[in-house]
Amino acid sequence: MSTTVDRDVSESRAPTEVVSRYLEAIYYMQSENEPVRSARLADWLGVSRPTVTVALRRMTRDGMVRLNGRKEIELTELGEHEAAAIVRRHRIMERWLTDVLGLDWVTADEEAARLEHAVSDLVEQRLWEALGRPTCCPHGNPIPGYAGFSPGELRLSEVAAGTRAVVSRISEVAEREAPALLRYLLDRRLVPGRPIEILEVDTVGRTVRARTSDREVTLSHETASKVWTIPDSAATDQ
Repeated sequence: MSTTVDRDVSESRAPTEVVSRYLEAIYYMQSENEPVRSARLADWLGVSRPTVTVALRRMTRDGMVRLNGRKEIELTELGEHEAAAIVRRHRIMERWLTDVLGLDWVTADEEAARLEHAVSDLVEQRLWEALGRPTCCPHGNPIPGYAGFSPGELRLSEVAAGTRAVVSRISEVAEREAPALLRYLLDRRLVPGRPIEILEVDTVGRTVRARTSDREVTLSHETASKVWTIPDSAATDQ
């Protein structure tokens, strides 16, 4: 009898698909060191601000989120745990969709968002093992529980002219909010592992001109801020 009760309690505490969307969005914003506020969540999720207010009130009651001293929304320990599980499933599904089924970045991200809520812990684990135990999604973002962010990462918009770097990942915020940007970066081969040299930083025009192995690209400051890099100080010093 106690087993049944325990299972019912566990199932009742599992986040719904709607709550999962909020947890995932907050997790991504926090990972990018972006302040999380109700208006920002409303824009991200495409819902009204009153809808966000109601959802956050319920999530606060359930111990998933809280307000910090700056009146920003942040995940509690429970919320962080639940959000990491959702993101882990999403990124593993993305790897399967790109590595095995051959889907492109944008399509894989969209399909993974649909599938992540239907995958059990067992299938997630077996899939991860079958894929060769990957540590990141196709866009370079670490899979929670299997890897963390690389030390020394800088946004491309923060890298000084004359610096050589390697693209480490594409912002998850960009993945979800601007699928066209994902395709834009993919078409220009600004992908994880790609060496890049920053040729010019125009602080007035707010652009960054960079060179990859086979082309030059000019990016707006906003676009460059969505590309994370690991500067190669040794290469710069030479």
